[in-house]
Amino acid sequence: MSVTLTPSSIASEQRSTVRCASCGATLDDRTARATCPNCGGLLAVEHVAPKAKGAALRALFDDRLGAASYRGSAADRSGVWRFRELVLPAARPEEIVSHPEGNTPLVAREAVAGFAGVDALRLKHEGHNPSASFKDRGMTAALTQARRIGARAVACASTGNTSASLAAYAAQAGIPAFVLVPEGRVSTGKLAQTLAYGAHMIRLRGDFDDCLELAREASEQLGIYLVNSLNPFRVEGQKTIVLELLQQLGWESPDWIALPAGNLGNTAAFGKALREAHALGLIDRVPRLLAVQAAGAAPFAAGFADDFATRRRVRAETAATAIRIGDPASWDRAVEAIRFTQGHVVAVSDAEIFAAKRVVDACGVGCEPASAASVAGVRTLVERGVIGREERVVSVLTGHLLKDPDAALAARVAGGLGAEEPLTRAEALGHLERVLSSSH
Repeated sequence: MSVTLTPSSIASEQRSTVRCASCGATLDDRTARATCPNCGGLLAVEHVAPKAKGAALRALFDDRLGAASYRGSAADRSGVWRFRELVLPAARPEEIVSHPEGNTPLVAREAVAGFAGVDALRLKHEGHNPSASFKDRGMTAALTQARRIGARAVACASTGNTSASLAAYAAQAGIPAFVLVPEGRVSTGKLAQTLAYGAHMIRLRGDFDDCLELAREASEQLGIYLVNSLNPFRVEGQKTIVLELLQQLGWESPDWIALPAGNLGNTAAFGKALREAHALGLIDRVPRLLAVQAAGAAPFAAGFADDFATRRRVRAETAATAIRIGDPASWDRAVEAIRFTQGHVVAVSDAEIFAAKRVVDACGVGCEPASAASVAGVRTLVERGVIGREERVVSVLTGHLLKDPDAALAARVAGGLGAEEPLTRAEALGHLERVLSSSH
């Protein structure tokens, strides 16, 4: 039996509250605030628990994978709104902005498992979302909230993926979108998406952290709805990466979930998802989180090394542009996630990230550079003896290979796959012969 998402069966019975994690202030779930109006702290969405728990709630989510998931509305077919009791249960069907998104594959490749040193490694590929990154999961929730509150415009600071996703969902919602990007630090693929979808782009002299500071000022002074990862509704949507991979595993928890870590929104969302899934009886064991940063942008890894005694900030430098962030906005929530899951944070070099990317690409899966950090991090912890070869691990790939085509081309040519210069017909034939001979 399939279950269609209707207000009578869900939204009318369940409401949410937005609460400041710092001072405890509460706001209505139709708030336009991204941070606490009293103290500036991060906000979290708290839902009244659904009536169904445990096996009954698992059955409800599983039933939604039936006919409605192919023939229903966008929300019915969404891998985010399938879990709407844990996302934004009060949203009415006409308020939901969905492509749909989610329903991304969980794949296994022996070559990647062998590289990482883990026999049971799976890849959760969020690059299969509509705008080709995990950001769509949070953006469907954020733009739904923007529609609910009647936002005049929406804005974000971005290293590329957020801007592309915001532009796509704002276009669908009919809401003007503004994006702030650091000049010269965003791949052409992501810039092209943002402009094609019709967002107004401002290139700022500075880095991502400068862009975010300006975006927050614009939100406060101009009444523009801010949809960066500090937005609490973004977190609610991004929780469904974990909920969906758990569902794909038959609700049997893996030992580890590894993810790239930049602004730490996903780390926070994953921890919240696991806390709620465990409390509601969806799972009986909590996986450990592994947050992986690029060594040139690793304030969170440095904080982990001293048990988060000090909040760190750095001037970020890494070729993995999606995680080139030196002052993560979701620090406090991410600390809570790592502590709750008894997780780990590690930094890996750009060379290690690109080595992992070449393996992921070569097996026909592919990913943008930052995504491969999750695989590189697993390999590092296996080498250190933190992760056992027999443990079950899911590495999350956050973006599609074509998000950064220049990096993909450079990596393959550097690896000897393709000639650097155009060849004549005779030269090309000789090149093919040499390649074939070397492969035997």
